[in-house]
Amino acid sequence: MQIPHVPVLYNEVLEAFSNIKEGYIIDCTTGFGGHSNGLLEQNENIKLICNDQDDEALAFCAKRLEAFSSRVTFNKGNFEHVLDNFKDFDIRGVLADIGVSSLQLDKLERGFGFESETLDMRMNQNQSLDASVVVNTYPQSELERVFKEYGEVREYKKVASLIVNNRPFTSAKEIAQLLLKKMSKGKIHPATLPFQGIRIEVNDELGVLKRLFDSLEKAKLKNCIVAIISFHSLEDRIVKNYFKKWTKSCICPPEAFRCECGNNHALGKILTKKPIIPNKEEIKRNPRSRSSKLRIFKFD
Repeated sequence: MQIPHVPVLYNEVLEAFSNIKEGYIIDCTTGFGGHSNGLLEQNENIKLICNDQDDEALAFCAKRLEAFSSRVTFNKGNFEHVLDNFKDFDIRGVLADIGVSSLQLDKLERGFGFESETLDMRMNQNQSLDASVVVNTYPQSELERVFKEYGEVREYKKVASLIVNNRPFTSAKEIAQLLLKKMSKGKIHPATLPFQGIRIEVNDELGVLKRLFDSLEKAKLKNCIVAIISFHSLEDRIVKNYFKKWTKSCICPPEAFRCECGNNHALGKILTKKPIIPNKEEIKRNPRSRSSKLRIFKFD
């Protein structure tokens, strides 16, 4: 079977879960199953819940992980809901590799790439909102919000104006070519950050990530490792802030004269003082790993 994807921070992820000897690990974003395969090979006593909202990814992994079929449960859905479906399981690990998978990026018909002749960007192809709706129907003020807040585009007003004055668009390629022609050139393609903003808007990526963390907090997991791989500052900030929140023992308001909450609310500890990043060899082998960051937390 041809494996078309190199999982990011592969060895580091395996190390994060190496001390788990039993129970279930949830791979929230299975994709091509690289991390899942490694975790199953690493420890024959653990079981895996492989979650993805992409039918193609699940079909691929069903074949790739066939040798481990007795230890794998597949689940289709957005990872924000996965804990609700398996709340009665002995969950000892949660892995989420956030963002667009190579499966989605490499298929031009999915509409994520600069050369794509479609305009889609949906991770879940059953949802109604896609990139075409955002690009062709959002008022300029809303496009400015998307490019500023989600794309972190400096010239967000100019980009929004270019979109509005040149639409309708039928392909991602049209937008990429327009921005390449009209925007200043830098180290990255001028469509990179606007595309990030559109993609996040289409898939509600930041909202989904926050809801995953809320569900983790609500689940009151015990003796469980949570490892999150993020790819841009907006995601990483959410991960960092939730992990920090979970270490706080006192949750009294700042204006409180003395602690009245019991000072016993810490849920666990952060295992990575700084995020783990790929080394030069990995970046050379897999340039897409360049911006990835791994943070790890352990629920007590």
